[in-house]
Amino acid sequence: MLILDQIFVWTKLTNTIQKRLKVSSTQLLYQSAPYQAAILFASGPFVDQLLTNRSVFAHKYSATVLGFIVLSCLIAVNVNFSTFLVIGTTSPVTYQVLGHLKTCLVLSFGYTLLHDPFTLRNILGILIAIFGMALYSYFSVREGKKKSANDALPVSQMPDKEVEPLLATKDSNDTEKANGLSHDC
Repeated sequence: MLILDQIFVWTKLTNTIQKRLKVSSTQLLYQSAPYQAAILFASGPFVDQLLTNRSVFAHKYSATVLGFIVLSCLIAVNVNFSTFLVIGTTSPVTYQVLGHLKTCLVLSFGYTLLHDPFTLRNILGILIAIFGMALYSYFSVREGKKKSANDALPVSQMPDKEVEPLLATKDSNDTEKANGLSHDC
């Protein structure tokens, strides 16, 4: 439960910072990535030692292992970029819904490609998640339609005449001709 709270707080904080500072998702990621990398570089080996009882520095790294490490880093950069992009463009709730969709897709692909057995719990979880995503999409679209309908000006509030001429010229006679107010006979 603590992890879910931290994820929600982080996504909400990211969205709030991005809007308050009026920066793009790429700018925010560019500024925060060095700090995140430093924290992970300093704490990662110790946490890994604690969880696996093996030292990261004692492992013999082959070219294949290093290739997979680099690939993992590139994928992580893309995940970070897409995370900041989604949160900046939509909302933290949408980001969470996309996270659930990703989990459903991983379970589905695991079943179809790797022939992992589906349990009743997996199927029920996927169905509940899809139902929740459908409800979220429905209410998001409905709210968006209400906002766009409220943003349109009613006919009674629209100005009757343009204050400024569409085609301005130096000579006032030319302006009247351009606006159709003066006719030469």
